[in-house]
Amino acid sequence: MNGHHHNGKTSRSKSRGRGWLIWMGRTVASIIGLMIVGVIYESQAEVADAKTYPPPGQLVDVGGYRLHIKCTGTGSPTVVIDAGLEDWSTSWGLVQQEVAKTTRICTYDRAGMGWSDPGPLPRDAAHFAKELHALLQKANVLGSYVMVGHSLGGASVRVFVGEYASEVSGVVLIDSMNPGQATQPHIEAQAQSDLKSQPFSLQAALARFGIARLLVKLPGMYPTMPPGYEAYYPLYIRPQSLQTSADELRGLPASLAQSSAVKTFGDLPLIVLTARLNEIPGWPEWQTELLQLSSNSQHLFAEHSSHTIQFDEPEAAVAAILRMVQQVREMGMK
Repeated sequence: MNGHHHNGKTSRSKSRGRGWLIWMGRTVASIIGLMIVGVIYESQAEVADAKTYPPPGQLVDVGGYRLHIKCTGTGSPTVVIDAGLEDWSTSWGLVQQEVAKTTRICTYDRAGMGWSDPGPLPRDAAHFAKELHALLQKANVLGSYVMVGHSLGGASVRVFVGEYASEVSGVVLIDSMNPGQATQPHIEAQAQSDLKSQPFSLQAALARFGIARLLVKLPGMYPTMPPGYEAYYPLYIRPQSLQTSADELRGLPASLAQSSAVKTFGDLPLIVLTARLNEIPGWPEWQTELLQLSSNSQHLFAEHSSHTIQFDEPEAAVAAILRMVQQVREMGMK
C-alpha cells in the first residue's frame, strides 16, 4: 500500500517539475524571441535612420576609422567647435549657420558620436585632441584656428592648444569644464568606479534590443528638439553612441588631468563664456579661474542660459565666437 502512495507523490512532483520546466522553457523562448525581434527592430531602424539622416558633412579616414566633419562659410580664421559630453555637431547647427556668414566654421563628431565611427580606447582629452588634429589635416582644413570648446570639449581644446599652439590664433571656452572639478563628488566616484569597472554600458546593452528607441517615443520622456535638430535622438539612442558616452564618462578624470597639465596659453586671445544659470556649486569660481590661462582674456556671460548655451541662447555663443574672430583679424592686420 505504502509503496503505491509513495509513487503517486513522485509522479505528481515529477509532472509538477516537468510542468515547471515546460513553463520555464516557454518563458525563455519568449524572452529570446522578443530579444531577436528587438535586435531586428533596432538594426532596421538604424538602417532607416541612416537613409533619413545622412551625414551633412564629410567622413574622413583618420587611421582605420572615419570621423565626420562639416565645414561651412569662407574666410579666415577657421572656427572649430568641440562639443560637450554626449554631444556632437548636430546641436551646434544654429551657431554654425550664423558664424558661417562671417568666416569658415567646422563642427565635428568625436569618434563614436554622431556620424563618426567608433575609435580606439581610452576616450579622453589627449585622444580627442590628436584625432581632431588628424581630422583637420586630412580634411585639408588648415590653421589658423579659433578653437571653441563647450563643457568637456573645453578640456580637449585646452590639450589641443597645448599640443598645436602654432596653429591656434584664438580660443573660446563655452561653459567649459575646469580641471578643478575633478574633486567633485560625482567625478571622484567616477574615478573610483573606473578602477573596478568593465567597459560595459547597461544603456548600450539595452539599446541593442531597441529599448532606448522605444523609450524615446514615450510622451514626455525626453524634451522635444527644436526644428533642425531632428537627427539628434535617432543618433543618440544607438548602442554605439550610448557606449561611447559611457567610455567618455569613464575617461573624464583622465581628460581633466590632461587638461590641467596645460597651465597657460601665453598671450593667446581667450574668451570665457559662462552660463549664468548653471547651478553646479562652485561653477562661477571655476569659470573665473579659466581666465588665468591667458594674459589676454575676457569674460562674457550668457545671461539666460543653463549649461547648454547652444540651445538656450545660441546668439550668446555666436556673439562670443564672432568677437574672437574679429579680434584675431584685427591682430592680423597690425
